Formats: sequence, C-alpha cells, structure tokens
Amino acid sequence: MNNLNTYIEIAWKSLKQQKSRTILTIMALSIGIALLIIMLAAGQGLKSLVLSQLDIYNPNTISIEVKVPGKTNATNATAMASGSTITTFKNSDVDAIAKVKNVESLFAYVTGQEIFKYKNANKTVIIYGYGATAPDIQKIDFSNGRFYTPDEEDSLSQVVVLGSKLKQDLFGDQEAVGENVYVKSFPFRVVGVVKSQGGSSFVDMDSIAYIPTKTMQKKILGTDYVLGALIQVKDPNKINETKDDLQFLMEDRHNITDPDKDDFQLTTMAEARDMIDTILNSITLLLVALTFISLLVGGVGITNIMYVSVIERTFEIGLRRSVGAKKEDILWQFLAEAVIQTLFGGIVGIIFGSGVAFAIYYVAVSFGLSWTYSVSFLSILLALIFSAVLGLAFGVYPARQAANLDPITALKKD
Repeated sequence: MNNLNTYIEIAWKSLKQQKSRTILTIMALSIGIALLIIMLAAGQGLKSLVLSQLDIYNPNTISIEVKVPGKTNATNATAMASGSTITTFKNSDVDAIAKVKNVESLFAYVTGQEIFKYKNANKTVIIYGYGATAPDIQKIDFSNGRFYTPDEEDSLSQVVVLGSKLKQDLFGDQEAVGENVYVKSFPFRVVGVVKSQGGSSFVDMDSIAYIPTKTMQKKILGTDYVLGALIQVKDPNKINETKDDLQFLMEDRHNITDPDKDDFQLTTMAEARDMIDTILNSITLLLVALTFISLLVGGVGITNIMYVSVIERTFEIGLRRSVGAKKEDILWQFLAEAVIQTLFGGIVGIIFGSGVAFAIYYVAVSFGLSWTYSVSFLSILLALIFSAVLGLAFGVYPARQAANLDPITALKKD
C-alpha cells in the first residue's frame, strides 16, 4: 500500500461504510462553501448595481455638494441624515462656478417632497429641483415631451417633468404633456415624461418629478441655496486642475482658510467610482472573512468527527497494522478520507451556492435592478483549494492519532 490510488480506494470504501456520518460531514462543509460562493457573487452583483448608478453621468463630470464643516466624507452623510442643513452654497456660487475657464456646463440641484394633485388623484412625490442643462450632463430619456429650457428656468416658469410611474399614477393612460398638476396650489404644466428606469436606483426614479431649480427654490421651498451641482468640463485632461480651481474659488468665496473646515466637497466621477469600488470590495472581503471563520468552525467539527471515527475503528486500525500496514499507510488513509469529504463538500457547496446566487440574480433582474450574475472561475477554484486544504489541515491530528496507535493495544479494543 504505497501509492495514492490505493489510499483513495481504501478511504472510499471506509467512507461508504459510514454513509450517514459522511453525508452529514459533507453537508456541514458544503453550507460554508455555498456561503463563500454566494458572498463573492453577491459582492460582484452589488458592485455592478451601485456602479451602474454612475453610468448615467457624463464621465467628464465633477460633483460639488455641501458638507458639514469638520466632517469627513464618511461621517458627513450621517451628519446630513441627522438633520444638519448647510445653507452656504448659494445661487451666486453657482453663477461664479459657471465662469471658471474649463467649465462647459453645469446644473445645481435641490430636493423636496410635496403632494401632487390632478383632478381626484393625489400623490406624495419626491421632487428633484434640477437645472435646465441637466440632460447635457445626466442621461435623461423621454417617452414623451421634453425637458424644460433655460429660459423657462430663468423666468421661474411653473413646468414639470414626470417619472413614468408618477405619470401613470396621476393620469393613467391619458396624455399628460400639456396638462396641469397642482403643487402647493400652483399649477405646473407637464412638459415631459421620462422613460421608465426600472429599479436601477435605490430611489424609485420612476416616481419622482423634475422642476426647475430656481422655480423650486422660490415657489416650493422658499430658499436661495442649493445642495450641490454637477459640472461638466470642456477638456477631460484638465479635470483635476479644474477641480483645484473650483476648490480655491469656493474657499475664497466662503472665506475658508482651513481646508478641514470646508463646507463643501468636490469629487470627480473617476474618484467616485474608485471610492465606491473600494468600499464595496472591503464589504465583500469582510463577508468572505466571516465566511472563512464559519468554515474554520466547520473544520474543527471535521476534526472531532474523524477523532470519534478513529476511536470507533481502533480494532480495524490494529488489525491492519498487525498484517503489515505501516504508520504512514494509516496516516494517509485517514487524510484521504478527510480530503475526499471536504472536496465533495466543496463541490456540493459550489453547486448549491451557484444556484442560490443565480436565484438572487433572477429576483434582482425581475425587479429591474442592474444586477450581474458572477460566479467566477477564481471563486470556484478558491472554494475547491480551500476545501482540500481544510481537509488536510483538520484531518492531520486524527490521522496521526490513528497512525500512532499501538497495534497490540488496538487489537484489545475489540
């Protein structure tokens, strides 16, 4: 008994004689492997979903948005969500930004929520106050009508663009363009209806409305500040230089001498993608690490099960030693048993995990989300290698215990 095939053959026969224990061991490990596959696939799917949100913006774009002074990017969102309101980004700042050398186009934005009324239909609606040049920077497709014009924004025209679902909720199958909806008792003429965007965003973009920023400020919110702006540059090769120019301009206008006290933050689309990519990769790695911990716990279970198996098969081990089997023969037999079980667990886990990952993908796509199905060869290879290593690592101790049994003592255990 000095070749691998013999060890595997003997191990296989032994495992078939302990079917229940073998099946339970394989199932326990397969769950951990399945989780590993699911986490890796879900991480890629989530990344594709989030990054797809940036695809609607021109890549040669700089975002500027208000920030609580002294807060980092990571803590600013929490501060804003808790009710902090920054009112320092004025319309005059937007006008000054438009004059920066490499700025080709920009639009400022605000948000709000009001009740829309049309005849007997009432709907609470999230409103995006967008500048008239928004379609130049952000992808907005229409099923009917158009976006409002700069002249309509400058004249504070009461015009509105509806999301596809909002149009359906208010008008049903009736034509909406040219009709008036009422917001805070003001009549707003519908000039366009946006094509359905499905569930591609965390906000239901099909249920929102667009109103000119200045109209939104004066007639809905009663404010003179904005939450942010998107800026398209003329020369993409100078986007970082333009970002620095905007940084200097805003700090000068807001009398800020310490960058740590900035009440705004600037981000290029490339930086935003890198930031999101890093965050999502970190989340995926954290989940995979937690999965590895569960697999290690499963490995300890394999050790315990095999140790019990050694105790129960003491007489068998003693008998084989007495007829000429060497220590290394016993050692490799038990190691082969451990590796076979973990490899089968890995294969079952890969199949099950891939199936669950596909189910998640199918459900996500059925809701219109930009989700991708990604079970890579690397993740499968990683799962198989880890399964084999797990079997070797946690099978060594019980295998050595079996190999070191004294044959005479073992035979007395019958």
